[in-house]
Amino acid sequence: MAKTLTGIVSSDVRDKTITVTVTSRETHPIYGKQYTVSRKYAAHDENNEAKVGDKVTIRETRPVSKTKAFTLDHIDEKSRGSIELKDEAGA
Repeated sequence: MAKTLTGIVSSDVRDKTITVTVTSRETHPIYGKQYTVSRKYAAHDENNEAKVGDKVTIRETRPVSKTKAFTLDHIDEKSRGSIELKDEAGA
C-alpha cells in the first residue's frame, strides 16, 4: 500500500507542483524528550487546485520528476485566508 501524508501547502508557485510541509512529533531515543520535526515534500498537482495554506493529503507514487515522488490525493481543508502584518506606524 502506498504511503499517505497529511500537511499544509507552503508553496504553489511552480506549475503542477506544490510544496507540502509535514510536521510530526518524535521522541529522542536516549533522552526521551519530544520535539517537532518539519519535512517538505514536492507533490504533483495536475490541475493546480491546491493553494497556500490548504491542508492536503498526498500519496506516494512512481517518480514524476527528479524531486517529485508524491501526488495530491485530496484537499482536506481549504485555507481561510492569509494574515498580513501591518507596516510600522513610524516607518
